[in-house]
Amino acid sequence: MAITEEKSVWNFFKLPFHPTRRRLKLDPSNKLYFPYEPGKQVKSAIRIKNTTKSNVAFKFQTTAPKSCFMRPPGAILAPGESIIATVFKFVEYPQNNEKPEKIGLKFKIMSLKVKGSIDYVPELFDEQKDQVAVEQILRVVFLDPEHPSPALEKLNRQLADAEATLEARKKPTEAAGPMIIGEGLVIDEWKERRERYLAKQQGEVALDSV
Repeated sequence: MAITEEKSVWNFFKLPFHPTRRRLKLDPSNKLYFPYEPGKQVKSAIRIKNTTKSNVAFKFQTTAPKSCFMRPPGAILAPGESIIATVFKFVEYPQNNEKPEKIGLKFKIMSLKVKGSIDYVPELFDEQKDQVAVEQILRVVFLDPEHPSPALEKLNRQLADAEATLEARKKPTEAAGPMIIGEGLVIDEWKERRERYLAKQQGEVALDSV
């Protein structure tokens, strides 16, 4: 292993001070489950809930950043708020009959209390690194997709919930305002009344000028 890789792995496992009470509740609590399908991109999911009375930012890190990505890679959760994060992983073909459990892939979830209403940016964790805590290091467990198990069933439910939430966010909220049809065409009762009022006003002005 190269020196740079050794430093990277050491920094990954070097844990800052843990809070006496965890800020986040994770489900699963200490593992990420992936279906084992070599040569394919597979998905895992984890529910992350803020259990404090403050806004809390979280952030993912992994020992394999080139083959993994997270959606979202980080976010800010309000008190009591939860989110299902999806983790994508490209599964390489095994070398020398290597078993899946020997891959050694791990993820780390860090947390940071934040004040006020601010947008999430990864730099928050660099600017306030003294306040950052490692919530959990998650060990990766590969599941056989051909053999049903409680862990696989739960993973599929969480992935379905995550996709449903994502689709719901893409749809406009009915109560958010007037309906928008096509390219910026807004139709609502207020506009129709306004147009009738202006037409009536213009008619009265025309009659006065005769």
